[in-house]
Amino acid sequence: MSQTIFVLNGPNLNMLGTRKPEIYGITTLADIEEQVRKRAAQAGFDVQFMQSNHEGALIDEIQRARTEAAAIIINPAAYTHTSVAIHDALEAAELPVVEVHLSNVHRREDFRHRSFVSLQATAVIAGAGAWGYTMAIDFLAHYLNEKS
Repeated sequence: MSQTIFVLNGPNLNMLGTRKPEIYGITTLADIEEQVRKRAAQAGFDVQFMQSNHEGALIDEIQRARTEAAAIIINPAAYTHTSVAIHDALEAAELPVVEVHLSNVHRREDFRHRSFVSLQATAVIAGAGAWGYTMAIDFLAHYLNEKS
């Protein structure tokens, strides 16, 4: 089994650190990637990062993960609430999935309360800020160890 975790980030997450810092914080995506890379290495995993503002590109990466990854961490951003296609790609991938959100989407607008991704997620982490990504690594290390 691959020891690689794919970390996928959806639209507008390339603007972390400057876009709505009162909601998403001041940590940049590059900062998050560095934190995740360190935690993953400590847990014995490699990581591959991808951010896209395009739904199809995220789906292509999920499909690639099916044969190249042990698990997926995904922050689908706004696609959380709209993308049946991402849901279907995650279902077809047949991998452990951790859905991560920087903010607590359940304390925000009503339209953010529905997640198509959660229907395929092994775990969901919301509201922990950037720390949610390293929490996802910790969860997957435990989960994958239990499954082996």
